[in-house]
Amino acid sequence: MTGEYPPIGLFIAGEWRGATGRETRPVVNPATGEALASLPVATTADLDDAAAAAAQSFPAWRSATAFDRCRILRRAGELLRERAADIGWATTVEQGKPIGEATAEVHAAADIFDWFAEEGRRAYGRVVPSRREGVRNLVLRQPVGPVAAFTPWNFPITIPARKIAAALAAGCTMVFKPAEETPATGLALARALHDAGLPAGVLNVVMGEPAAISTQLIRDPRIRKVSFTGSTAVGRQIAHLAAEGIKRATLELGGHAPVLVFDDADVERAAAMAASAKFRNAGQICIAPTRFLVQEGVYDRFVDAFASRIRALRVGNGLDPEVTMGPLAHDRRPPAVAALVDDARDRGARVVVGGTPIDGSGYFWQPTLIADVEDGARIMNEEPFGPVALAVPFVDVDDAIARANALPYGLASYAFTGSAATAVEVEERIEAGMLAVNHFGLTSPETPFGGVKESGYGSEGGSEGIADYFVTKLVSESW
Repeated sequence: MTGEYPPIGLFIAGEWRGATGRETRPVVNPATGEALASLPVATTADLDDAAAAAAQSFPAWRSATAFDRCRILRRAGELLRERAADIGWATTVEQGKPIGEATAEVHAAADIFDWFAEEGRRAYGRVVPSRREGVRNLVLRQPVGPVAAFTPWNFPITIPARKIAAALAAGCTMVFKPAEETPATGLALARALHDAGLPAGVLNVVMGEPAAISTQLIRDPRIRKVSFTGSTAVGRQIAHLAAEGIKRATLELGGHAPVLVFDDADVERAAAMAASAKFRNAGQICIAPTRFLVQEGVYDRFVDAFASRIRALRVGNGLDPEVTMGPLAHDRRPPAVAALVDDARDRGARVVVGGTPIDGSGYFWQPTLIADVEDGARIMNEEPFGPVALAVPFVDVDDAIARANALPYGLASYAFTGSAATAVEVEERIEAGMLAVNHFGLTSPETPFGGVKESGYGSEGGSEGIADYFVTKLVSESW
């Protein structure tokens, strides 16, 4: 591990473009508030060149065999594993998460590359029996074309890996915009692919002014598909821009995940797992368990057990291997979290643990548990995207499901119960794209990832993750 922050630049048509002649913005370490580097802001010409490179490289890349594309993706995955310590260090200093989490994320990205490398080899079409003699119907799956992909700062290598690996495995090219807060991590993917032999122009990386970049790229007629992960508010704008050009879009948007804890659950085990899952990455996870809906019979017991686990967390600079929770990602997050916590407190909620920022340098917030939160509180209706958990009691299954489904979001959900019948009822009635029962693990390369309602549409991961990068063509031939 070098301990040196890598150079930052745009990557277009296989070449690096630095800050010369471009505006810049600082990349800041959220644990210290210190600037790490200057980020070059892509110009209109840079964006045009990136779209042109993706379009020009598309015919050759789509014609490459699935075996050749697989070989490059697998090699890139190997390079990510070899470089995991350095990439993890860069992630921690620019994003804040503990070094162990950051390094594990690099390995997870490599696994994603492996999965889609092989999935691209199994993107089969089919033969449909004809009603007429002398006619054969073929259904072909072909790459949709150049893709514009936009990713957030909270998981700066696994979220891009899902989009990039799926697109490239399908034979698409891409213009990729990582989050400006975490450029080094996103660029590590480009470096690995370049070193693995990816042809110039197949993957291009731009950064700068998000609204300007998304508007220009999505409206560019050479871009044929959009993939976005971020807030619901921005997702609406992305969907509108894509609709102008009748372009397909995959949107993975906000959530506000409910956790249903029933009387027959293993309460202590659920509380221990909840503390680990909720405060991972300082709660800055779209699938973070946040609304803990606990049946009345075990409510007090769960709150006490959960609070005890939260108090044992160690907050600090993620480079310290003993730290279990790092800072919030940038200076806008603490005031946003504070406004939600203050509103809940003003409405009579009980702050059991935490509830305030941590003094000193960096953007730190105490791990927080708030109990007895009324339904009208902002934090019950707006995703806090921070280290704040909410606890409220419920009466029975119908009450729990009604509360869980009350919001317009439907990304992740969780349930803890010892009853198979209760589990099945929750599985059938919960309005969410994903549900975990008696654990918090929802993500793996092999399984689909996506939401319903205002949490977006389309899936990433699994065989579903590559599907939206194909168009379907019917060929009916006679002889």
